[in-house]
Amino acid sequence: MDLEQLKYPIGKFHFPEVVTPQDITNWIAAIESVPTKIAAAVEGLNDEQLDTSYRPDGWTIRQVIHHLPDSHMNSYIRFKWTLTEDSPTIKAYDEVLWAELQDGKTAPVEMSVQLLTALHVRWTVMLKNLTEADLEKYFIHPETGKKLSLKLMVALYAWHSNHHLAHITSLKKRMNW
Repeated sequence: MDLEQLKYPIGKFHFPEVVTPQDITNWIAAIESVPTKIAAAVEGLNDEQLDTSYRPDGWTIRQVIHHLPDSHMNSYIRFKWTLTEDSPTIKAYDEVLWAELQDGKTAPVEMSVQLLTALHVRWTVMLKNLTEADLEKYFIHPETGKKLSLKLMVALYAWHSNHHLAHITSLKKRMNW
């Protein structure tokens, strides 16, 4: 398997030119269901398996698991800012450095699975109640200056959820775990 396939087991993110209400529903369902899928994917894995990188020079499964609530908490807060402020400029963070902190490298994964589960329950309540006008609201990314709509972010985080789930499940399949 080549490095590109290891990095992007479900392919790179693509935002469609036309977004339907069914797309939004499907993306929200993906966000809602990922904590259960993540919990199932890591169930029974030992520390050696959790500390295995999904690709050369990539994060370990443990780091991926801790990254998910880090990333999704940031997104959840960005949604709240965007819904309560006029086109806010959000705060960026360095996900690579966060993954290198001790909690990301050594903490038990169960705490992050629980955090992800609780976060996604709240986030899903918010997402299911967004209006068409809400989905068009946007925030500004400080590093790129891009205006990113909530519609785009729903799609991106549905992909992000499945992207990292596939890192875990693909590694398990390759390793026959």
